[in-house]
Parts: sequence; C-alpha cells; structure tokens
Amino acid sequence: MRYRLVVLALAAVAAWVLPYGLSLYAIHVVDVAIVFAILAIGMGLVMGIAGQINLAQVAFFGVGAYMTAVLTTHVGMGFWTAAVLSVIGTAVVGLLVGTPALRMQSHYLGIVTLGLAVAFVSWATNSPLAGGASGISGIPAPTLFGLDLSSEYLFYYFELIVFACALAFGMFIVRMPLGRRMRAMRDDALAAGAVGAEVRSLRMAAFALASVYGGLAGVLYAGLIRYVAPETFSIANMFLLLAMVIIGGRHSLVGCVVGALGLSLLREALVDVSTYAQLAYGAVVALTVVFAPNGLAGLPGRVRSAWGRRRPDKAAVLGDFQPYEPASPDVVGGPDRDDWILDVRGVGKRFRGLIALQDVSFQVRAGEIRGIVGPNGSGKTTLFNVISGLYKPSSGQVIFAGKPATGRPPHQLAHAGMARTFQNLRLFHLMSVRENVLVGLDRSRIRSIWRYLLWPIGVFRDDREMHRAGDELLARFGLVDFAPAAPRSLPYGTQRRVEIARAMAGRPRLLLLDEPAAGLNGEEVRQLGEIVRSIRASGVTVIIIEHNMGLVMSMCERITVLASGSVIAEGTPAEVSRTPEVIEAYLGDAEVNDNFSAEDELPPATVLDATP
Repeated sequence: MRYRLVVLALAAVAAWVLPYGLSLYAIHVVDVAIVFAILAIGMGLVMGIAGQINLAQVAFFGVGAYMTAVLTTHVGMGFWTAAVLSVIGTAVVGLLVGTPALRMQSHYLGIVTLGLAVAFVSWATNSPLAGGASGISGIPAPTLFGLDLSSEYLFYYFELIVFACALAFGMFIVRMPLGRRMRAMRDDALAAGAVGAEVRSLRMAAFALASVYGGLAGVLYAGLIRYVAPETFSIANMFLLLAMVIIGGRHSLVGCVVGALGLSLLREALVDVSTYAQLAYGAVVALTVVFAPNGLAGLPGRVRSAWGRRRPDKAAVLGDFQPYEPASPDVVGGPDRDDWILDVRGVGKRFRGLIALQDVSFQVRAGEIRGIVGPNGSGKTTLFNVISGLYKPSSGQVIFAGKPATGRPPHQLAHAGMARTFQNLRLFHLMSVRENVLVGLDRSRIRSIWRYLLWPIGVFRDDREMHRAGDELLARFGLVDFAPAAPRSLPYGTQRRVEIARAMAGRPRLLLLDEPAAGLNGEEVRQLGEIVRSIRASGVTVIIIEHNMGLVMSMCERITVLASGSVIAEGTPAEVSRTPEVIEAYLGDAEVNDNFSAEDELPPATVLDATP
C-alpha cells in the first residue's frame, strides 16, 4: 500500500509540472490524449469489467460533443449548463443503447453497437442540425472562476482534475460491491444470477456508466477544440479506442488509461505514415490478444507469477470445516413437520421435441435433507434449473416458502433464500476466492447505485462489514489460505468447497447441491457429508442430487427417484432401495436381490454419470 501511495504521489507531481516543459502543440496533443483516456475508462468499465462488448463508445463521445455544440451555438445556453445537460442526455442514450444487451451477448451485441455507431456518424454527416459534413464551429470557450479556459495550458489542469476524479470514481466502483457483481456477471452471468446479482440491471448500468464517461469526454473535447465534425467520431477512431483498451489491458482501468495515453502519443508521432500506423495497430492488437490477453496491465502479474514459481511460498493448506451452531428444533424441523418449504406441482419441461420432465410432483419439509437420484438423462439437473429459476417450466408450478416461484428470475429467488451449486463448477475464475464469497454475501440492489455518487462513505462502510463477514465464512470452511488465490489454480475438491461456501454466503433457507461429491476422493466425500449435516443442523433445508449412493443413503431422510423425466419412487432410503422400479432403473433388472438395505452401497456400476 505504501509503495502504491508513493507511485501515485510521484505521478501526480509529474502530471502537475508537465506543461512547463511542453510547447503549445505538445500540450494540445496531451489534452486530446486525456480526453481519450477518459473515453477508455468508460469502455474499460463496460467491456473489461462488465464483459459487455460495446463498440458504440465513440458514439457516446459524439453525442456529448454534439449536444454541447448544439445547446451552446443554436440554443444559446452557457457552456456549463449545456455540459450538464449533455452528460445527462448521453446517459439516456446509453440506457437505450444498452437495451440490446438484455437479449444479445458476445459478437451479436458487438455487431448491434457497431451498427449504432455507424448510424450516429451517418446522422452527424447528413443532419442540418449537426452542421452536416462541415460540423459545428463557434463553440464558446468555457470560463471557470474567472479563468478563461481557452488557454490550452489552463484547460490541461482543468482536464487533469476531471480525469483524476473520473479515474478515482471508476476504481471505486470496481473495488466495491457493484464492481464485483459486474465482474461476476462478466465471468459467468448464469452463476452471478444464481447468487443474487441482477444481471439485466447490471448490463444496463454498465452501458449507462460507459455513456457518462463518453459524454464527459465529449464535453471536454467540445470545450477544448470548440469545433466538432463527423470525422472525429468515425469508426476508425472507434477501433483505435478499442486498440487502446486491449493493448493497455481491458480488465484494468489503469491499463486502459496507459493504453490510451500511449497510443494517442504514438499516433501523433506516426501522423506522417498514418496508413502504415493503422496496420501496425492491428498487428499489435492481434499479438496482444494471442500472447498477452490481459494487455500491458497483465505483465506485472505474469512476472510475479514466474518469480513465484522460482521461489515458492509456504504451501497453502485446506483447513478443517468449523460446524455451524445448531439451530433450535423449531427452526430445524424434520420429517414429522408439515410445513413445506418447497412444493413442486406437476412440473413439465420440453425442449422442442424432447421431454425432459413430465408431471414431476413432490414436497420438501423445512429442515429436511432430500435426495434426488436417478439414472443418467433422468432430468435431475433440469429439475434443479426449473426450481432455481434458470428454466421456465412448460407446465406446472413451483412454490417456494409459500410463494409462487415459477417465472421469477434467479436473483429474486436468491434474495428470497434459495441458493445452489452447479453440476459443473461455475466459479468466477477471474476473481479471487475471497471475491467469490463476497459476491455471495452481497445483497445490495441496483436501485441503491445512487449511493456510489452521493454517499460513497456508506458504500465503503458496508463493504468493510462484508469483508469481515467474508473472512469469517472463509475461516469456517477452512479456506483462509486460499483467499487471495484464483479458483482455477486450486485442487478440484477445494473448488467444490469454495462453491458451497459461496452458496452459504447468502444465508439461504434452501440449498440445492448438484452432485457435490463428483470428482472427490473418499476423505473429501466424508468431509462433504459432515458439512451438509452441519448446514442442515443450522436450519437450512438441503436438496442434493448425487450419484454416490452410499452418501445419499446414509445422509438423506427421504429420497425422490427420477427416471425418464418422471418420479418413479419416493420414500425413506430403505423404502426406495427395495422398490422394483428403482432397482430396474439402476441395474436394468427387476429381479435383482430384493434384500438391498439403506446401510449397503450400490455396486460401482450404479455410480452414474452427469445428468444433462
């Protein structure tokens, strides 16, 4: 931390004295570079942090600049009034542009936003309001506290202050809960929704933030140049901005700034060979994507990683699980209680011509450990996806905690007290183990985003409290040594424990475990059994899909058996194990020994593969 403060102080001093050694042309180049740096911060937020491909950032830039120009020259407003309205107007445009992000992802979203950028350039070139190809000139020079900012040296200091505030605010967002939820959405939108992140709203918020930075850059550009024309907001500049972000490192706002400043200055140095420079930019971007996906910002981490391999630290150790405090019998419940926490009524699910579930009905009592078993392809995971809101059932309904759950999105069910793990691990692999748990702990809503601007100290305090709770949870699950590590670097069994810890971070009432013992060795399975029993003793109802029949028979109070998408048996382990339909479904022979008991384990042949 001290090292970072020293570097920050040196950078601030260097930036403040920089104009004293620059000519008028050079300071103009630096002023334009700072404008692109602010643009790059916005693009880094939406693309690198939130994972939304946005090729309309230059269009936001243009909207801010043209609104300022029109309001000052055509309407006669003062510069600062026009500036405020321009930033607000650009934010509205950003929300409209973000609408496709609700339905489209990946390259489809990129194509749509690129089309919007092309449409803006076409409008600016042909609209009389925008001055056509000639643009708009005569924008009044801004004044601030009696200072005439027509001097590019004075404008530099104003820009520098705005840039510092914009970067600080962006870094604040990234490090606080909103940024963690955006990064979780970037890594795995489905898992982010399952732990309570409002994915649709987060996508819109990311575009709105990017548009605000674009509008701010446009206002500064209009005040600096005092002339706007379509070629400034061309597609060529859009791809130049994209190159800045990729080369600098899209996952780091500081990297985006470094890329923007460096490429802006390099562009001026190569202005006499601009055609060859464009080819060079493309080649560097391609090489960066292949050999340094995290850009310049990722190089220090790669060096530290290489140095760490040469000088290994003390090996991290998975600690013992610390059991939860048992809840009172009234909270825990059990098989004799009649209060149902989950009621599945006649649920069916079709995927075009494939029937995955057909008339599935069962009830789960509060405080129960319920097992869901069945052969490969029986629809167990599909059932979990319906219960947790990832799929909408084709028929039937799900009642959770006395309220309809059918049609409710995953994040609403997560906030209502439902948590789950996944058959295939879905951790946020570009985030640390601690951050994975913190995302699970976060129960803030997108409607509180105003606090980041108007009450940041409250956001900071909440985050500190969240970190304290996260450290306690990591200690409970024996993950303290792995807190700063990336999940993908951990053993498979440890990753499974991280996923359970993340699910429990939300203090659920109902926990859905989808094959938690898959890939675990005997000792890890034993530890898993202890963890699940402790979770149940704390008052959490557990439903577990599992192929390890010894674990299921010894742990579950009741078992529901699926085959071909339908329930074929339900009851205690002893009752289910003697049901001819169950034996036939597992072993393919109804004449198998009828003396199988709950204390026995099914033969290895009955340990099934993953269910789709």
